[in-house]
Amino acid sequence: MQHVNAHPERHLVIEIPHLRGTLGHALVIALETVVIPSVLLALLLHFAGLVPGLAAVLGWAVFVLGARRMMRRDLPRTLLLSTAMLIGRASVALITSSAVVYVLQPVLGSVLMFLIFVGSAALGKPITARLARDFVRLPAELFAHRTVNRVFVEVALMWGGSRLIDAAMTIGFLHWGVEAGLLSRGLLSGLLTALTIAICAGYGWRKLSRVPGLTLRMRWRKPAEAVAVPAA
Repeated sequence: MQHVNAHPERHLVIEIPHLRGTLGHALVIALETVVIPSVLLALLLHFAGLVPGLAAVLGWAVFVLGARRMMRRDLPRTLLLSTAMLIGRASVALITSSAVVYVLQPVLGSVLMFLIFVGSAALGKPITARLARDFVRLPAELFAHRTVNRVFVEVALMWGGSRLIDAAMTIGFLHWGVEAGLLSRGLLSGLLTALTIAICAGYGWRKLSRVPGLTLRMRWRKPAEAVAVPAA
């Protein structure tokens, strides 16, 4: 992030770094911890039964972590958290011998997220502002601007509404059977999340770019690294 002095007030230039890489990593993590485990469980639940399906989910989670470790790839906190939640869900479902429990656990999580996002917006302290700081270095003075804070409040409400729709969608699909619920969690929930991210990001970008004294810049790729050339 750069700070460019403007007269008489400071002009802020906020750069969003490496967006393409960030989106790529998010997609890989979603495949590893949501899509593939859900497809595995749905297929094995139909052809082999609940216990083999849940065992496959647990085995897949261990495989992902082990493969990344052997290949010396990064183990980001998001991946570790998502994998831990996946293992927890599968373990609880295995103990209770219920695939419905496996599907309903993230529904409760979505409802909790709805309460957190909407509650923080109602208090005027949107959690989206804190989340934004995890990805981009933002100066504290930026949030003193009333328009900026209102944008984060509106984005928090949008995200909270999306989580409520997600929970309702999963429960609705469960009425058609566990496999339909797994399809909802594994594929449709991911699509809804991606759509929500795109809408919230576009809305926030459009609103913030209109704030006086603030300039947003997008960097899609990492800057080219200098290559050391051995001396002759």
